[in-house]
Amino acid sequence: MFGRFFRLEQNRTTAKTEILAGITTFMTMAYILAVNPDILSATGMDKNALFTATALSAFVATLFMALVARLPFALAPGMGLNAFFAFSVVLGMGYSWQFALTAVFLEGIIFLALTAFNIRELIVNAIPLSLKHAVSAGIGLFIAFIGLQSAGVIIKNDAVLVGLGDMGSPSVLIALGGVALMGVLLSLKVRGALLIGIFIATMAGTPFGVTELPESNLVGLPPSLEPIIWKFDFSNIFSFDMLIVLFTFLFVDMFDTVGTLVGVSSKAGMLTKEGKVPKVKQALFADSVGTTLGAILGTSTVTTYVESASGVAEGGKTGLTSLATAFMFLIALFFAPVFIMVPGAATAPALILVGFFMMSPILKIDFENFTESIPVFITIIIMPLTYSIAEGIVFGMLSYVILKLLTGKVKDISIVMVVLSILFVLKFFI
Repeated sequence: MFGRFFRLEQNRTTAKTEILAGITTFMTMAYILAVNPDILSATGMDKNALFTATALSAFVATLFMALVARLPFALAPGMGLNAFFAFSVVLGMGYSWQFALTAVFLEGIIFLALTAFNIRELIVNAIPLSLKHAVSAGIGLFIAFIGLQSAGVIIKNDAVLVGLGDMGSPSVLIALGGVALMGVLLSLKVRGALLIGIFIATMAGTPFGVTELPESNLVGLPPSLEPIIWKFDFSNIFSFDMLIVLFTFLFVDMFDTVGTLVGVSSKAGMLTKEGKVPKVKQALFADSVGTTLGAILGTSTVTTYVESASGVAEGGKTGLTSLATAFMFLIALFFAPVFIMVPGAATAPALILVGFFMMSPILKIDFENFTESIPVFITIIIMPLTYSIAEGIVFGMLSYVILKLLTGKVKDISIVMVVLSILFVLKFFI
């Protein structure tokens, strides 16, 4: 049955290869089960419920990818997008997490419509490629900064804004040791390096009180979603802030998903002769469905994970790979206490290294073309320094349009960019 449905023979693969590839993908991205609740709980959301929402949204979205698109890609609440949700929208702008969930829900609905009418690809083409790379790199720095803060490596310093924390504290030592361990495992190409590092760092924190062992059984029913499910706030949906927040969610998720689909498909040799991803519309529907359902369940934007490349590297070529990953997330639901007990000192190394992974697009920037590279630099540097992904995008786009206009390169500017830039300028004076 699996062989015929997923066309294993035509794709020159086997069920065993696909299932092992799916498990490998899960191993490389399972850190999200610990990291996502840790990040979003900073907003006041229930950490236990967040675990269930994270696992369920990953399961449903990846299952959709497996059965409808039949591609070897896995989905879960995205890194960077969850940081924007927690640290920019809620803690930075001062809105409630219910407001942020509403923005995510609206994003999912809009993505469903854009995908249905083939508009999503048109919007992607309207944004300069250099700024797409810049957003990824900027978010990488932002995530790494958050990781260093959560571990206490970087602390607030009134004299120079930030400074080093207590390098002798157990939390800091465990976090730095986790970075070293994960770095070694990654260098040795060990599968699930981040997950293994989180586990060892968690265990190492137990004797020092950094890790608090759960009082309940390690295996049991998933935590209730009641504290966060269907908690929307529609009172500010027509505000300018909602427009900025919604656009940022749309922008980051759109390019993250499309970039991942193209990159992993290329590595797997799945691109068509025209360089297109097969069944891309169905794949985009998967993340739209995942995002909409995720918001209802109570978590941030769901997106396609670049860690899917690990499964592809192990031979995964069809939806059977993502089907195996989906069921691994389902199984994880019943081990909630294991993931919830993970402290920030253990997840911080993963955040730092995921930030490192997201920096790679800067290698594709032409630094000799200043009208491209200067906006890229501004985008990247503004994000961590303002603690806002949205501000990085605003300043990056504005600088891009201004430099292109003043140097006579009007043809490089799309109408969409001009409209957005006008809206961003108005934002500063309203």
